[in-house]
Amino acid sequence: MSKSETAREFFMQGANCAQAVFGAFAKECGLTVEQALVISSGFGGGVGRMREVCGAVSGMVLVLDMLYGSGDLNDKGAKDAQYARVQELANAFKAECGSIVCRELLGLDKKAPTPSESEARTPEYYKKRPCAEMVALAAELLEKYIEKRKAEI
Repeated sequence: MSKSETAREFFMQGANCAQAVFGAFAKECGLTVEQALVISSGFGGGVGRMREVCGAVSGMVLVLDMLYGSGDLNDKGAKDAQYARVQELANAFKAECGSIVCRELLGLDKKAPTPSESEARTPEYYKKRPCAEMVALAAELLEKYIEKRKAEI
């Protein structure tokens, strides 16, 4: 199963968008799926359901951080390189979807309330949400990026 299919399946099982993407790459990140789901649990719905940065994009960033991030606070080059990677993938997502902002992707009004309660995952919910496609795209972009990096080494 491709990472794209895995991410879509996680979403269809009830994962938020960030969990779906990060969970699909748990093994590559040295984590169990459960650990990945816990770490990414607050990033859904555009971070805590505030409809800001799309959870699928946040999931991509978490994977990039685990694979290529640096903990050296004084390494400006590593920080800048990571920011460039994040921007590259976020811009690729934006090129496909038109935005990386959850509310824009869902066509929601900027002033619409953003309650913290998640919606029930019903067939109607899945019909009105493009999220399954977005997590699949994010996972596909990541998978291609990782393979490209491996080929360069």
